[in-house]
Amino acid sequence: MKLLRFLLSLSLTVLFIWSGNKRQEIGGNPVPPLGKFFDPFNGFWQNAESSTAYTDATLQLPSLKNDVQVSYDSILVPHVYAQNDYDAFLVQGYLTAKHRLWQMEMQTHLAAGRLTEIMGESLLKTDRYHRRIGLKRAAEIFINEIQKDKEVDSKLGAYVQGVNSYINSLTYREYPLEYKLLDYAPEEWTKLKSGLLLKYMANDLSGRNEDVEYTNAIQLFGSDLFALMYPERLEGEDPIVNKENRWEFDAVKIEKPQLGTLSEMPVLKEMDPKPNPDNGSNNWVVAGSKTASGNPILCNDPHLGLNLPSIWYAIHLNTPEMNVMGASLPGAPTVIIGFNEDIAWGVTNAQRDVQDWYKLIFDESNNSYLLDDEWVKAEMAVESFKVRGGADFIDTVYHTYWGPVVYDNSYGGDLDPHYYALKWVAHEPSQEIKALMNLNKAKSYDEYREAIKDFSSPGQNMIFASNTGDIGMTVQGRYPMKWQGQGKFVMDGTTKANDWQGFIPVEHNVFDKNPERGFVSSANQIPADYTYPYYIFDAVYEHYRNRRINQLLTEKSNITVSEMEEMLDDNFNLLASENLPFLLAQVKDKMNTESKKKFFKTLADWDFFNDADQVAPAYFEAWMDELYETIWDETTTDFMALKRPYKAVTHKLIMENPDFPLFDIAETDKVETMQDVLLISFENAVKKVKDWEGEEQNAVWKNYKSTQVKHLTRLAPFSVEVHNGGNHNIVNATSERHGPSWRMVVELDPSGTKGYFAYPGGQEGNPGSYYYDNMIRNWEACKLYPNTLISKEDPVMSKLTLKAE
Repeated sequence: MKLLRFLLSLSLTVLFIWSGNKRQEIGGNPVPPLGKFFDPFNGFWQNAESSTAYTDATLQLPSLKNDVQVSYDSILVPHVYAQNDYDAFLVQGYLTAKHRLWQMEMQTHLAAGRLTEIMGESLLKTDRYHRRIGLKRAAEIFINEIQKDKEVDSKLGAYVQGVNSYINSLTYREYPLEYKLLDYAPEEWTKLKSGLLLKYMANDLSGRNEDVEYTNAIQLFGSDLFALMYPERLEGEDPIVNKENRWEFDAVKIEKPQLGTLSEMPVLKEMDPKPNPDNGSNNWVVAGSKTASGNPILCNDPHLGLNLPSIWYAIHLNTPEMNVMGASLPGAPTVIIGFNEDIAWGVTNAQRDVQDWYKLIFDESNNSYLLDDEWVKAEMAVESFKVRGGADFIDTVYHTYWGPVVYDNSYGGDLDPHYYALKWVAHEPSQEIKALMNLNKAKSYDEYREAIKDFSSPGQNMIFASNTGDIGMTVQGRYPMKWQGQGKFVMDGTTKANDWQGFIPVEHNVFDKNPERGFVSSANQIPADYTYPYYIFDAVYEHYRNRRINQLLTEKSNITVSEMEEMLDDNFNLLASENLPFLLAQVKDKMNTESKKKFFKTLADWDFFNDADQVAPAYFEAWMDELYETIWDETTTDFMALKRPYKAVTHKLIMENPDFPLFDIAETDKVETMQDVLLISFENAVKKVKDWEGEEQNAVWKNYKSTQVKHLTRLAPFSVEVHNGGNHNIVNATSERHGPSWRMVVELDPSGTKGYFAYPGGQEGNPGSYYYDNMIRNWEACKLYPNTLISKEDPVMSKLTLKAE
């Protein structure tokens, strides 16, 4: 009996130890090995930091050429003092990995199509898509191009060495929390991973097109309706640069080939999820003639997903050759947005169609495709996916003259029996790291212009200011030369006549320097006026933020840094101010209930500011959501991919073309008038808001908008709620899960550049650290931290000395 009890006890103990060190699944969700995870000496307890202070330390760092000193300031920004650039980038890699390793690896696993290795079969479709659009192959091409420049390649290698020095120092006890939660270990960093990060950002910022949706729409609605629903330009637009026939170059002539009409175009049911359409930004710089100090002031706030750990990592790099500070991307060297002793720069997304889809015909063997009346053998790449907890999955991706075949008979759902290849500028060789390294050291307008010539993708509106008084804007990128309308629809991939005719010469890109109005600005609007001699197209050009920014900058004089901070947080809703009075006038005679009267009066009395504690913005947003859904119900189908016309077009049609035939409700036989549609959407919004107010104690805009900065795992305890104003199409473009990912103001004072910034998070990636989210409240209130190019002697929170071996 004693032996039986002993054997039973031993079996249970062994079972507990085994299960405690093995990842489980409960309800389909992964659960970490509880024994390891709760180990008081090595488990998650070691990630539960409580101290807000770093202490001075000294350690040896392999591969350093000379000793390096790092000074942490009060918000944990590292100020790196090195004796050469190689050491500076090596230390940048080490420090970034120390604070953001898991984030770096997850983003590059996403780009490489490797999330199934960590998360299992549920991420297989996502992984297949990222491999099929060619991010990994693009990263390989990128790294091959970098290796042609030994200096840039060496500095990227230093960054990689720094990351690996940190990884190699880790034991399980020191792993970031997420590795313990997901039960896996960090792997070696490579140059390819840095390339993957940059291609991930290229996809996030330039990976949108509407070729398939437009092709479906023009077949469904006809060319006349299509032209009204999806115009390429809008009356009243305010381009980034308006030169009105003063373009000082001779444009390359583009010949439109004689092509037959492509028949049997696709009717695809759906496309894979695309990057957020609100990915964009604001930037502007005012000349000294408009500022109180006489110095240029530059502002920038890139609009991206609000995530924790944050997208950006602030750093200062000081060597005999550079002294630069600003926002870096965890996983890549250099400063992306920032300033040095002489200049400052910032970026916004340059909206341009740089992706085109081609419809191909493959033979019966599925090995060759038709091109100029010949069968051309496709390159077949076998892609293997390691699926955690399951068998490996094998996919075959065809690579063609045009690019990778993304949709075919094995991927994409219910497609027609053709193949669809993607041609994209990001697949081309490029040198973005070289461009940024040179930009970090630039001292003048000419050096800024020379540096950014190597920046190809994603296209960016690169703003500039110098302490000598120059200001400028360049719509920088590698842009295809296209004839009018080329790439707007899916093209026939059986003929090379549909190919791009090269790229716009970099010196012909849109730019402006020291304009008479005393400022330059961009907010993702159309780049140039109609006289620009090359075809410009994108599916969505911003129509409201940019005009509000230009209105404010035109009115202002004697501008200060404080006023620029306030402007970053401007909540004026230009869309509402231009359209709401007309909309209210159409329904004012139908207010026959107390609920409708209250709703109407709240909107009628509104000052058009989307401030956090106002009620009216919630009412307006509810009505607009219902209105767009009601008007464009024809674009919500289950038999083809379509795109709803964007807001500015909708309101233009409401005001100027109320008899537009699609202004009805498709599900009914009754032909509604525009007034009917407005009233129905108004009544639906009243009910929606009434229900919401019944559940909400404090029915104001910040609670309706419900902004959250979420951890990449979406775990609620690691996420933070934000209570501010703004929204889409507003300068303060903070919406539910999207907004200014970095806010920066820089004054170019000849006696010393003054920088100010905040972002929605903190320097640390560890949710247990004070520095994980310590900047969020300042960012929320747009109260920026002063941060300058301090010297080693200035007061700091702590110092880290890194010794060469």
